[in-house]
Amino acid sequence: MLIENAECLIFDLDGTLYEDVDHFQYYADLLKERVSQKNQQSFDEDYKAILNGEHLLMIGKVYDMERDTIVTVDPFTGRVEKVTSWYGDLWDREAVRKAYPQSLQYDFEHYIAIGDGWWLPFAVAMHYGVGIGEARECYVKTKDFMATEEFLMSKTKGLKAALERWKEDKLLVLLTNSEDYDVENMLNRIDLSGLFHDHIPSAFKPQKTEEHFQTILDRYNLNPEEVVSIGDNFLNEIAPALNMGMKAVFVQLADVEFDYPNLQVVKSLEDICP
Repeated sequence: MLIENAECLIFDLDGTLYEDVDHFQYYADLLKERVSQKNQQSFDEDYKAILNGEHLLMIGKVYDMERDTIVTVDPFTGRVEKVTSWYGDLWDREAVRKAYPQSLQYDFEHYIAIGDGWWLPFAVAMHYGVGIGEARECYVKTKDFMATEEFLMSKTKGLKAALERWKEDKLLVLLTNSEDYDVENMLNRIDLSGLFHDHIPSAFKPQKTEEHFQTILDRYNLNPEEVVSIGDNFLNEIAPALNMGMKAVFVQLADVEFDYPNLQVVKSLEDICP
């Protein structure tokens, strides 16, 4: 088992330590309100198609906000492999080479890595003309909603006991894009507060994932092969870890097949809790 032999476990928060998804629809509904009235039905139709796997935009793709294109990249190199318009028109190779001559640098302003459910409605909203600032306001409102008792959060069976046991002989690190004020609230809600030796919020994954990983290796005098990165976002948590010689556990509900060394794919953290 990758987990049992590790010296350090690095966990994502959203979609990993809790696996609820209702908040994505709440976020999508707020974003739709910012779309012009004439396009709100199209917003609904596109988002529904995405959730049903009937649209080219999906988790694992990249959305180019300036060109309004859906980009397929090599998750390890960031090199562009295929480009289509929002409506499915395929670019020829020469056009791809000219537009994307170098590896993509995900910046949350031009190239959006669609790594989890937060980014799906965001990309749809950008396509229909919503501003980044407006989307940020909707995100904050969604996070505020998640902090209320109205939002029900489920606890992964066996996870707390597993973390308590792992904490005895492993370094446990929480590395998340969530802001600091959110992290403790979420951990309290799922009864996991106080179980991590180190918290790194506002991590700006995937741009700074490898930088954070290297800091953890240096700070705690670890070798890459002693560390396991655990998350639900392949671009954010998995590919960078494998690139650096670390191991990884990919939490993915959908049936996916990966044949990478040192990678374990599970549908829930419950699957790896002893």
